[in-house]
Amino acid sequence: MEPESPQSWTQDEVLQSGNSSVVIPPEFVMIEIMKFQPFRLAVLCTALAASQFVACDHSVSTTKLAPGTTTSPAPAPAAAPAPAPTDGSQTATTTPSDAPLSMKTPDFTVPSDEELKKKLTPLQWKVIKEEGTERPFQNEYWDNHEDGLYVCVASGKPLFSSRDKFDSGTGWPSFTKPVDGTDDIVTKEDRSLFSVRTEVRTKTADTHLGHVFDDGPAPTGLRYCMNSASLRFIPKDKLAGEGYAAYQNLFEGTAPEKK
Repeated sequence: MEPESPQSWTQDEVLQSGNSSVVIPPEFVMIEIMKFQPFRLAVLCTALAASQFVACDHSVSTTKLAPGTTTSPAPAPAAAPAPAPTDGSQTATTTPSDAPLSMKTPDFTVPSDEELKKKLTPLQWKVIKEEGTERPFQNEYWDNHEDGLYVCVASGKPLFSSRDKFDSGTGWPSFTKPVDGTDDIVTKEDRSLFSVRTEVRTKTADTHLGHVFDDGPAPTGLRYCMNSASLRFIPKDKLAGEGYAAYQNLFEGTAPEKK
């Protein structure tokens, strides 16, 4: 016995069944085939195809997974790096343990005469500004054997190294040459004291340092005879702290024995 088709299915209703909300029962198509009504059959097949197409179109949005698998949540976005502190501080994790300490840069600005006179002792002022001479064996550095750098007392410019210092027996600090790399040493003829000598001065601050003679030891044969009052001594372990780190390599290793 063939299934009974719905009484409400008219030709117009069948044409409207192409709507995606209507699904045509396949058995109803078989009924129309058995009845061999070409027009109704064609309309029903068209509607059936449309309804099946809609169902297939809806299914493409569903992802098919292999048996036993489950969907995974989307990975969480990577955490943004922590913002740098705004108060100038640093955490221990951002500073390498071997990071160099900050070093101040020496200020080579020459003070005014008024400021310099307040800063220096009367003897220092007399030596550097009035070409005075301090007493031998009674000055600060004549017998200083510590490693370090001698700089201008007025400007701070590097002048001499302890590695070039030697005992001249004169009672004043004596050097065979200026420190490597300095450009602050100048010389001029000095005709005072009824003789001709070579005066040593600084270029930056135009201060009197002493005199240079040609009776020094090897390798230069020169003797820079300086006044302690015109110099400031910086020990090698304090060079970096005062901005003279570039000269630390001069004092690596053991100082050669002075003859």
